[in-house]
Amino acid sequence: MIKITLITCTYNAEKYIERTAESILNQQYRAIEHIIIDGASHDNTVEMAQNYQSKSDSSNGGHEVIIISERDNGLYDAMNKGINMATGDYLCFINAGDKLHDEHTIADIVNCIKDN
Repeated sequence: MIKITLITCTYNAEKYIERTAESILNQQYRAIEHIIIDGASHDNTVEMAQNYQSKSDSSNGGHEVIIISERDNGLYDAMNKGINMATGDYLCFINAGDKLHDEHTIADIVNCIKDN
């Protein structure tokens, strides 16, 4: 099975992270690794990400959610941390506040990969 890694870099994104998390949580395709790299937010971003992580619980058929919250040297440093942690066959960045089109988006992408 093709594993997809999604990387979300955040900093004080409590207003946005839930929209992104819900769209990933609702994906029908389950071989997803979602890495959230947080720059040591001062709001509730990390707590909201942890709530999402518990909802996903890969042991119950959900997808894997990894959260790292620590100071970084900006967006590109955070992106590189995510890339270095990724174990998927393919990776994609999805910003906090962005969402996947529908619950079949990742499955549609994987099907295109398989077809080509």
